[in-house]
Amino acid sequence: MSDNELGLFLRSRREAVTPAEVGLPTGSRRRTPGLRRAELATLAGVSVEYVTRLEQGRDRRPSPPVLSALADALRLGPAERIHMHRLTKAADGGFSCRGGAAPVRTVRPTVRALLDRLGPAPAVLLNRLSEILACTRGYERLAGPLGLLDGDPPNLARYVFTDARARAAFPDWELVADQQVAALKQGPFRADASVAMLADELTVTAGAAFAGRVETVPGLPRSTGVTRLAHPEAGELRLAYETLDLPADDDQRLLVHLPADDATSAALDRLSGRRPGALRAVSG
Repeated sequence: MSDNELGLFLRSRREAVTPAEVGLPTGSRRRTPGLRRAELATLAGVSVEYVTRLEQGRDRRPSPPVLSALADALRLGPAERIHMHRLTKAADGGFSCRGGAAPVRTVRPTVRALLDRLGPAPAVLLNRLSEILACTRGYERLAGPLGLLDGDPPNLARYVFTDARARAAFPDWELVADQQVAALKQGPFRADASVAMLADELTVTAGAAFAGRVETVPGLPRSTGVTRLAHPEAGELRLAYETLDLPADDDQRLLVHLPADDATSAALDRLSGRRPGALRAVSG
């Protein structure tokens, strides 16, 4: 497992920015996706050698002005800037925000009441190990036939990487797998003994499908998006999701799904036995 998370993040973001986005000519003989190191260096006002050292992990503590210049050059949003700042702090070692605390597996009464009031919407509560701690009835109807709730406790990351049903359940399995790795890597990752144990398990049971992503996927999962799901009873569904982080002491996140189109809305209504239109599609 690479411990050069800052370098991985910078490289992945550099390759995601097109020359046109920053006012540079595209050209017809580019070998590198996104920006070249020299182009990023020019935009940020640093040397190419320094960008190379950062990406290779030979320098892990850039100054705040350099971080700001790189963030501006890479067109980073607020979440990405916070993540990059955390990565530079993690390079110092010796301090963990979690303080060695075990993953929280209890659900506060008000959080459980919130799930109850979400009604037919498929919603699930996860901890940092991607363990499923609680869910709505709508999520049970959605996930149960897929085998996603098997296990004690059921674990979303373990299901995606080790359950043969997962690749059929998620038509975009590669993207889903990327997001599961990004979620596990968000934070101290292997500096967290509980997460490290799960990562070791998945490295053995899933092999390169997991270990290769650890080397290439930055620890910054998407908090919102659309997931396609192939359901044995409801057919293919397009689910818009939102991730709601609970307070730090809870160390949990709530994942809420809504239909992304009218066909999915109707399918979820049939699945839940509710009147048509109970779950309305998210408008664009």
